Amino acid sequence: MSLLVTGSIAIDTVASPYGRAENVLGGSAVYFSFAASQYVPVRLVGVVGEDFPESFRRTLASRDIDLRGLEVRKGSKTFRWSGRFEGAMNEAETVEVDLNVLAERGPKVPEVFADSQTVFLANTHPTLQRDLLSQLRSPKLIVCDTMNLWITTERDSLVETLRVVTGVIVNDGEARQLTGRMNLMEAGESILAMGPKFVIIKKGEHGALLLTPDGPAAVPAFPMKTVHDPTGAGDSFAGGCLGYLSAQGRTDFDTLRHALVRGTVAASFVIEDFSVRRVEKLTRTEIDQRVKQFVRMLRFE
Repeated sequence: MSLLVTGSIAIDTVASPYGRAENVLGGSAVYFSFAASQYVPVRLVGVVGEDFPESFRRTLASRDIDLRGLEVRKGSKTFRWSGRFEGAMNEAETVEVDLNVLAERGPKVPEVFADSQTVFLANTHPTLQRDLLSQLRSPKLIVCDTMNLWITTERDSLVETLRVVTGVIVNDGEARQLTGRMNLMEAGESILAMGPKFVIIKKGEHGALLLTPDGPAAVPAFPMKTVHDPTGAGDSFAGGCLGYLSAQGRTDFDTLRHALVRGTVAASFVIEDFSVRRVEKLTRTEIDQRVKQFVRMLRFE
């Protein structure tokens, strides 16, 4: 199925105990697209400013990512984020954010993308997420992300979005904040009651939890020695999951379980270097080899 993603496209500056990368390519839609394009062509919808480097565009175009939905807005500047990781590097500390073009109107879906069958609504205002959906004809699989800001300030609008999506991918803190439930099983079941047919809860270094009406499933994180930059790990996880689901064309329980594995493996690659340096030249053979290794780790029969 055709896969469309909308979300942020950024110029990032990131520091960690392993170094510093200044003015590099980032953003939720970017990380998602690199991971998902290993399975299906990706249609990217987003907006950048006139300062967006042409080299970044070439990097995106080097993969199976359709950029006809990438708007370069005259007179505007690209979204910029600066952050750093310390210690266990489980969470980024934001140093500076310049919303720039993200504070303006949302992007429009090109007519040529209106027939997209799979849609990932990366983290943005829930009203904008529904506005994008209204520009599509009849998507079959719709998955969204969100963040603590929208849970706090736009809860009613977020719940309205959850009523119309097929699935939702959130982290453990967001699941607890949204539902008021500390137990993640209870939190996931509460989110299911809001409308989605499945919920995936990311737990960082502790893996991911899947909740469906058919029951739960869980996978650990892939054990890594090299963690240079966790930026984009969650969006890469989502890209691996949705790319695999879109390629399979179904969302039954077993397929969702396999998608968790693909998402976990996608996240394991992106953290090995800053920005998209590791994944921009990643091959499907490397992915499949790590998937096999991961599955062997999970098998006890």
